[in-house]
Amino acid sequence: MKRTVIFFLMIEAACLSGASFVHAQTAVEKGLNSINRASAEAIVGFLADDELQGREAGLHGSRIAARYLAASLKEAGIRPLYGDCYFQPFDVCAKERQQKGARWQVHPDSIARLKEGTHRVLHMANVLGVIPGRRTDEYVIVGAHFDHIGMDETLADDPIYNGADDNASGVSAVLQIARAFQTCGQKPLRNVIIAFWDGEEKGLLGSKHFVQSCDFIGSVKGYLNFDMIGRNNKPDYPRHVVYFYTAAHPAFGRWLKDDIARYGFALEPDYRAWDRPVGGSDNASFAVRDIPVIWYHTDGHPDYHQPGDHADRLNWEKVVDITKASFLNVWNLANEETY
Repeated sequence: MKRTVIFFLMIEAACLSGASFVHAQTAVEKGLNSINRASAEAIVGFLADDELQGREAGLHGSRIAARYLAASLKEAGIRPLYGDCYFQPFDVCAKERQQKGARWQVHPDSIARLKEGTHRVLHMANVLGVIPGRRTDEYVIVGAHFDHIGMDETLADDPIYNGADDNASGVSAVLQIARAFQTCGQKPLRNVIIAFWDGEEKGLLGSKHFVQSCDFIGSVKGYLNFDMIGRNNKPDYPRHVVYFYTAAHPAFGRWLKDDIARYGFALEPDYRAWDRPVGGSDNASFAVRDIPVIWYHTDGHPDYHQPGDHADRLNWEKVVDITKASFLNVWNLANEETY
């Protein structure tokens, strides 16, 4: 009798363990299935609309974009990272524009020096939310810049640099990933910060400000970045995507390969392991702090920083598959014990 009871207890434990595994898998796939083309088109369509005037950092169109993103996080049930406000405001300064070396600066020491003379100032704001994890002292971040380069009223025909690919496409991925985590209904191991950076086009200003002002930066275990994920660099290779990642973490490469095989994503990545991915985009702000980085990018195209960067030129299937693959990346960053 005793052996029979022990046997049934073992069976019950195995069933409970299996049920837990199935629940975890269901949670991931529930989030994965929430990512779709209609949402991507809606997000990009709004951000790249002419009414936002090219979303130049510090100007009217960029402020509208920031408010749209904050409202979207609130609607998704994602709380602000700091207090009760989704905005992280900051100022940047530069020399008067006719002087040499008139680059925008965000470091407090540089700003203090510039304020001693004739200078320019812009008021910007990152948009930041957080999905709390079970480990309250560990963080991962998924981010994309929402600004672009504005407009030039002297341009003939089309004066607006709409920035559909650069980087409304990346913003759509971050927002869909945020919603997917909420859809999962499962608390991650680590806190997941949802970040929309301002001022990238003027020198990575938003992500630099975040990193230099963040009092828990040493507890950030990984950063995933998007910058331009919607175009076909080579028309004959519509599945092309560049996948940069920190070489010291080979698991990052394995994750994507395994997920493409498992879920059949229509992607053919160019895997680029990099000792310290400090170039190109907001990933640099984190890589210089030796924070592990993943960065999705579909390469340049003729409409890069041109008025022709419109939403109707995006490869929506690729945007969706990159978003799904990267949601799984973030899931791993947030839940894997080690990588």
